[in-house]
Amino acid sequence: MSTVITARAERFGAEVPLLIIGAGAAGLCAALAAKEAGIDPVVVERDAVPSGSTALSAGLIPAAGTRFQRAKGIKDDPQVFTADIQRKAHGKNDPVLVDAIARGSAPLIEWLADRHGFPFEVIDNFTYPGHSAMRMHGLPSRTGLELINRLRAAAEANDIVIMTGSKAEKLFADSDGRIHGVGLLHGDSTYEKTGCGALVLACNGYGGNLSLVRELVPEMADALYFGHPGNQGDAVIWGRALGAELSHLGAYQGHGSVATPHNILITWAVIMQGGIQVNADGRRFCDESRGYSEQAAEVLRQPGRIAWNVFDEHIAMVARQFEDFRNAERAGALLTADNLNQLAVLMQVPLAALVGEMTEVEELKSRVAQDRFGRKFVPEQLCKAPFYAIKVTGALFHTQGGLAIDPNGRVKHANGSAFPNLFAAGGAASGISGETAAGYLSGNGLLTATVVGRAAGNSAARLLECATTARIP
Repeated sequence: MSTVITARAERFGAEVPLLIIGAGAAGLCAALAAKEAGIDPVVVERDAVPSGSTALSAGLIPAAGTRFQRAKGIKDDPQVFTADIQRKAHGKNDPVLVDAIARGSAPLIEWLADRHGFPFEVIDNFTYPGHSAMRMHGLPSRTGLELINRLRAAAEANDIVIMTGSKAEKLFADSDGRIHGVGLLHGDSTYEKTGCGALVLACNGYGGNLSLVRELVPEMADALYFGHPGNQGDAVIWGRALGAELSHLGAYQGHGSVATPHNILITWAVIMQGGIQVNADGRRFCDESRGYSEQAAEVLRQPGRIAWNVFDEHIAMVARQFEDFRNAERAGALLTADNLNQLAVLMQVPLAALVGEMTEVEELKSRVAQDRFGRKFVPEQLCKAPFYAIKVTGALFHTQGGLAIDPNGRVKHANGSAFPNLFAAGGAASGISGETAAGYLSGNGLLTATVVGRAAGNSAARLLECATTARIP
């Protein structure tokens, strides 16, 4: 159990200037930024190899105003991005934090590209729900595994120490919240107390802690958990003990398109390009285009807690740029038929219902009309045989609430003041997805992890430099 212990006169076996808990995208961006600023960080990671939620994602980071967008003639800027984020979250985010993150997104992408050689590309053949511009930046494989591997390689190239197989169990803090050190349990059962000048919590959220999920997002308590098992809510638990402000704890990223029983993520491109979802009765049940996060709960409310993605070959060609989709196809998750009658038989859904729904949708596409749920269709999305279907379920990916922070990643006390030397980023910190799953804009998780992670590393380095300068006579 994660605990906080009053520091008093604790003796530490080792002292480091900056300790970072978690070697996901947030922790590694913080470490790279701190190293660049002249501070030698130490990163603590419970797994044998850094992965976390980052490795389970599509590895896409939204950013506005990058040179990669300009090269493709995509017009975008932080102000437009800010408006998109706030619109999706119904204005429930801290505007100062959102503005800082939106403005920091393009510099983050170009920093990783220029300084660390990340070969980013802009996805320019479809727009994700809620985004008014094509701004998703991904790596060639379109996987989070490639992103985390490149971040780890960059850390190693910069001689950053990553202590794998080590779990942070205790924080040692003064009554004012100043962190003095961390109790670490290493893989060989060795317990060590390590002192630090500053601490960055980048240990993700609480999606893997069923008791916290039941308390804070009960609608997802019985959902498939598609996140990292190490997301046990340590930051929330420590924050409560420290008297930190906790914000938007009911926010999370779900996904309404995980192939079942294969448990493979199916890109939402199949929907945004003109595909639909029907339930086991062959009926559509909502506007699928609103967003994949809120769609998780919608799918789980359907008979058998499943739905079917239905689309065509043109959409499948777009989806095949994602390795997960190709893996699902190889695993046999895709049903294929030359006509809807055959497809209904393969899906084991009522023929009349499926044909009726597809006929109505295709007619709406042909005349640029809106359906009974409010979804708008366009002729470019017309589907033609052969047709495809994938059985999917809804899943919880990661939580979006956590420790309240300022734009530099400084953790806030319940009274709004900043902790002396405590920072948070990624799933440990409150994100910019409002108060519910519906506020999640595609890419918000990696956006805040990377941008705030970098900011926290820079801010912690400045704090430590000032403290060192103050001690010089």
